[in-house]
Amino acid sequence: MRVLILGAGFGGLELSTRLSEELGADADVVLIDKADGFVFGFSKLDVMFGRTTADAVRHSYADVVKPGVTFVQAEITEIDPAAKRVQTSAGSFEGDVLVVALGADLHPDQTPGLVEGGHEFYTVAGAFAAADVLAAFEGGRVVVGVCSTPFKCPPAPSETALLVHDFLTDRGLRDTSSVDLVMPLPVPIPPSPAASEALLTAFEERGIGWHAGTLIRGLDPERKVAMMADGSEMAYDLFLGIPVHRAPAVVEASGLTEDGWIPVDSLTLETAFPDVYAVGDVTSVGTPKAGVFAEGQASVVADAIIARAKGGDASQYDGVGICYLEFGHDEVAKVQVTFVQGQAPHGSMVPASQANAADKVEFGRSRIARWFGRDWST
Repeated sequence: MRVLILGAGFGGLELSTRLSEELGADADVVLIDKADGFVFGFSKLDVMFGRTTADAVRHSYADVVKPGVTFVQAEITEIDPAAKRVQTSAGSFEGDVLVVALGADLHPDQTPGLVEGGHEFYTVAGAFAAADVLAAFEGGRVVVGVCSTPFKCPPAPSETALLVHDFLTDRGLRDTSSVDLVMPLPVPIPPSPAASEALLTAFEERGIGWHAGTLIRGLDPERKVAMMADGSEMAYDLFLGIPVHRAPAVVEASGLTEDGWIPVDSLTLETAFPDVYAVGDVTSVGTPKAGVFAEGQASVVADAIIARAKGGDASQYDGVGICYLEFGHDEVAKVQVTFVQGQAPHGSMVPASQANAADKVEFGRSRIARWFGRDWST
């Protein structure tokens, strides 16, 4: 049974690893991604704020050497879900099972003025470039703003605002600077009142402006103002933006999407096409667009494929995800949220501490050990 996995992020890496662990050389998995390596989302912030280097957080797909798994670096140019066939820059591939884990593409150019007058930090290249921008910044008005919904990793804008505060404080620039955060949500993390309250308290203590319920619709680079969806404007010297997210064009052209994303069964991650699954940011499953949710969804798909190959029962997706939330001052909170269809999302939080920061390091280390077969320390 050949399994084609499109995308080698959290979902693709977890799925290919599980299948290799359980099926060995019989797995016959082809893992396809256009990139040459993987970078954790939280590692982008580590580089951006000078905690580590770009080389230290890149994990080469050349290290994905597992029984039954073949990695192919190629651009996917066409997806035929009915035939479970894909065309790529490295040729055509066909499988018995197809799993789409291609994530969301980011489009800074779709927000007027963002490319010319601001800096996005959600792509790997954008975050690494922002490190140089921050290093040269001499203080002033900093605005962190979300430009559209949905967007990946909902806590990241809040984390960024807090880390900007620390960054400016460490350089003696905070007293002559301001930090403002613009988000479309009513509170920073709606499923977890405790996490939202802790963040709002942290913003107040640090003098960070919180602007809820609106989006950044564009920048005027000449006047250096951000224009918000509610009609107001905000002056800035440094704008750090979360750009427009869209499903990859090749996914939209495949006939898999509805309303821009791939609809799936919320318990099994099956699409409308037989033996075709989708996991992670590319779906409209109802969970936040974040790696930990893609990982959990991939585990459910792995169980289904393993049950098909070896017998036994498959599992159902429980909608649970845990994320680590940077509060600055080298302290990290741990937030668990649950998204189940038909129920209100809910969550809890373990307060920020250095112990949680150590847990976050172990989280990353353990994934790299499983997925890439090597130790990792930044």
